[in-house]
Amino acid sequence: MEIKSATTALSALAHPSRLAAFRLLAKRGPEGIPAGEIAAELGVASPTLSFHLSQLVHAGLIDSRREGRTIFYGLRVEAIQELLGFLTDDCCQGRPELCAPKPVALQDCQECEP
Repeated sequence: MEIKSATTALSALAHPSRLAAFRLLAKRGPEGIPAGEIAAELGVASPTLSFHLSQLVHAGLIDSRREGRTIFYGLRVEAIQELLGFLTDDCCQGRPELCAPKPVALQDCQECEP
């Protein structure tokens, strides 16, 4: 990933509504969810949400597809992996494993089965 692509992606995420939409889509994965469901879940007006989602699409972080009259948005997993790799490539003097997220402890996971 080039620095220009990384800054575009990070800039797109640097807004509360876009970050919330991205996190919602990250939970749902690449298959995506309808725009109306995103708007309802986040409590954002459709025109405003449309603008924010277009910024995330432009940054390459999510994709959209039309099914009839409904637009679905989904996470571009490979783009997220590329961005995270870019951010951690040179971590800790060439030891990117030190920058990896910590695993969630089972007692801290509310969605995990014991």
